[in-house]
Amino acid sequence: MLSQSHRGHLAMLTFSMLVAGSFSLGSIAAPLIDPAALNSIRFLIAAIIIGALVAVGPGFHREHFRAPWRYIAMGAMFAVYFVLMFEGLKTAAPVSTSAVFTLTPMMSAGFGWLLLRQITTPRMALALVMAAIGALWVIFRGDLNALLSFDIGRGEAIYFVGCVSHALYTPFVRKVNRGEPPLVFTFGMLIAGFVIISAYGAPSIVGTDWAALPLIVWITILYTAVFASASTFFLLQYATLRLPSAKVMAYTYLVPAWVILWEAAMGNGMASAYVFAGVGLTVIALLMLLRD
Repeated sequence: MLSQSHRGHLAMLTFSMLVAGSFSLGSIAAPLIDPAALNSIRFLIAAIIIGALVAVGPGFHREHFRAPWRYIAMGAMFAVYFVLMFEGLKTAAPVSTSAVFTLTPMMSAGFGWLLLRQITTPRMALALVMAAIGALWVIFRGDLNALLSFDIGRGEAIYFVGCVSHALYTPFVRKVNRGEPPLVFTFGMLIAGFVIISAYGAPSIVGTDWAALPLIVWITILYTAVFASASTFFLLQYATLRLPSAKVMAYTYLVPAWVILWEAAMGNGMASAYVFAGVGLTVIALLMLLRD
């Protein structure tokens, strides 16, 4: 029988694979619909799915919704992350964007110390630095001149701001959880996120011609709602309650590798050699971080 920590690892392995698909699909859909409109409906669909699971599972209880500010804060963090992700994907390539995502463990470790006083060991710090180097190698296309001049794309820069919000989310969940089941916690966050995004993006939501949207946009909405929202939010919170923040976020190092496979499966070709070099460093960092 799997231990609680092994279940956390399995949850994050699945998480990394599902998240990767949102980069490949999102890069196609992002120019065709406003990010706020897309994320508003995907949060609503995800909330309905999770709400149904809560109803047949742990149920809704008043004590689960004490201190509602926690759900508002978590919803705001993920609202910022996802809106900026799709804004960034308008101009950034899926693989380089996913490389930016691999910077979140280093930031999450910092937030983990600030909020939870979780200590990063020397080996973990080395792994985080190696992964950051691999990510930067991909982001700057293996070009030292681009790195030295900090020639970063606009899309990657926008998405990085969103990743800061995502990195804060992981230790924050552990800090504010009061024993609520992960499904209930996820539902509260999704409802709050839906309200926040809908309020922010009301003009674009009303102005979107939903009936005229291309099929790929609806595929992206459904995929991100079911697999990259409802499923991954639950998996992330499930794992966060069983693993240290740095180890949870370490699985983001697998995302670029999964994106390469997604891109190949969608007929977009394989990544170049410099990308594989950077991704290789992040996978080594993952293995280092997963050691006890």
